[in-house]
Amino acid sequence: MTALHTAAGPDLTAAQLYALLKLRVDVFVVEQECPYPELDGRDLAPDTVHLWWQPADAPEPLACLRILPADESRPVRIGRVCTAAEARGTGLGGKLMAAALAHIGEVESILDAQVQAQGMYARFGYIPTGEPFDEDGIPHITMRRPASSPA
Repeated sequence: MTALHTAAGPDLTAAQLYALLKLRVDVFVVEQECPYPELDGRDLAPDTVHLWWQPADAPEPLACLRILPADESRPVRIGRVCTAAEARGTGLGGKLMAAALAHIGEVESILDAQVQAQGMYARFGYIPTGEPFDEDGIPHITMRRPASSPA
């Protein structure tokens, strides 16, 4: 059985934080061969929220993301969305996005999607804004979901 977990940054246990960071590094740094500063100081902030899917009987999460709060320069940001290689194609990424949107409600939100994944985000009301850009050697595009978009 796989369960959705939600925790604010300070509420993560050391083991949970380690597992989330390991998944993100495994996907973004190792698999995608994209060295970048994964540790950006935001994961433990009190207003950062982490969501992840994890089998009840296993220490490893299968998919995760984080939600950064709105500030004066941008709306809520969903980021670090990733799914373990063995769980891709199972719908977990979509379930995780649906859970994130249920968490943030009908407020405006943004994300930077890998260009090849923008179709998944479009299913949730995200529309591309601007032109694709290179982030650490991988084409990305900023996508915005207007307030009051149905999930």
